[in-house]
Amino acid sequence: MQKNKQGKRYIMAWSYRKRIKIIPGIHLNLSKSGISTSIGVRGANVTIGKSGTYLNQGIPGSGIYKRQKISGGNNKIIEPVNYFPVEEIEADNIFSADTQEITSQDMQGVKEVILLSHQQRKDLKTDLQNVKKLLLSSKFKLLLSYIFLFGLIKKSISQGYKTDIEAQLDATKQIQEQFENCYVKLDVEFDEEIKEQYEKVVDSFKKLITSNKIWDITSAHYQDPNRARSAAGTLVTKRDVKFDMNAIPEIRTEFDVLRFKNANGPDIYIYPNFVILYSTETNFAIIGFDELNFNHNHIRFVENGIVPRDSKVIDKTWLRVNVNGSPDKRFKENYQIPIVKYGEISLKTKTGLNELFQFSNYEYTEEFGTAFSIYQITITKLEQLID
Repeated sequence: MQKNKQGKRYIMAWSYRKRIKIIPGIHLNLSKSGISTSIGVRGANVTIGKSGTYLNQGIPGSGIYKRQKISGGNNKIIEPVNYFPVEEIEADNIFSADTQEITSQDMQGVKEVILLSHQQRKDLKTDLQNVKKLLLSSKFKLLLSYIFLFGLIKKSISQGYKTDIEAQLDATKQIQEQFENCYVKLDVEFDEEIKEQYEKVVDSFKKLITSNKIWDITSAHYQDPNRARSAAGTLVTKRDVKFDMNAIPEIRTEFDVLRFKNANGPDIYIYPNFVILYSTETNFAIIGFDELNFNHNHIRFVENGIVPRDSKVIDKTWLRVNVNGSPDKRFKENYQIPIVKYGEISLKTKTGLNELFQFSNYEYTEEFGTAFSIYQITITKLEQLID
């Protein structure tokens, strides 16, 4: 509990700066309506937000201001079921929609800033290449003047080449510095309590990524266990993936970023206050925590392969079974197989995010899922209170 200048009490567990500078001329503005982006300089800028794009004009210090619109603009419990791995399933593929469709409405401004930063870096890279070509040409001309004219060239001409070289070297240095500093800086201010929550998310994720096996479930299909003479009611196709700590190159932040590698789509990056689906520098989506449907659970998996060393066998069944669970003796090559307890995490949004992952270590899945769910609920509520 804190007090403002008027003595009124208010609760602020996680404080944002109202205007966050990202790169020169670009700021993030946070308010009750969400996050918007200002591009420009004082007195003339463009604001991009979920309510539209506005041109803001004014005379600094005069109080004269004009704003013109220029364009429009929870966790659920999953009941455990039995799964069975297969090589390939034609129907019911699990993958996300195109990234152009997934971005949250109030995150469009942030996406525009990242795209602008990428374009600036691209332009600076082109400028740097052009200056380096000019520098090479100037050095070559100066060298030729000494070789073919035996030093008889006028000093003024020779000095002109040297002056060009010095200017081009200086320009190269300046452009290189601008290129290195041209990125989106995510500047989030944590209150101690919320910072500890995020640290728990990171610590539990570091445990999760040590799971012996992590799978991306790329397809799932229901089958009638009685007709199939199987203990499994769902057939799945899954591919091995790895999770790690990483960040997209266009954003720099002092906080750890969690990366879910995706077998059949863009990788998923979890930042302190949003999620990014990233394919390329220009093909990505940003999702607010308030739109993310995050679920974690355990599942009973009929494992016909090798049981991972960190998984627990919780039951046994037969490759072909009767309704009462006994082995179907009509099949000669019928053998006993284990039922294993795996962890499962799903990520979905109404706009098209649809990803499902399984983990050999259920305990680590439960720890991370609980930590992230608590953190997501906290952040979602706090963002609704931002002034």
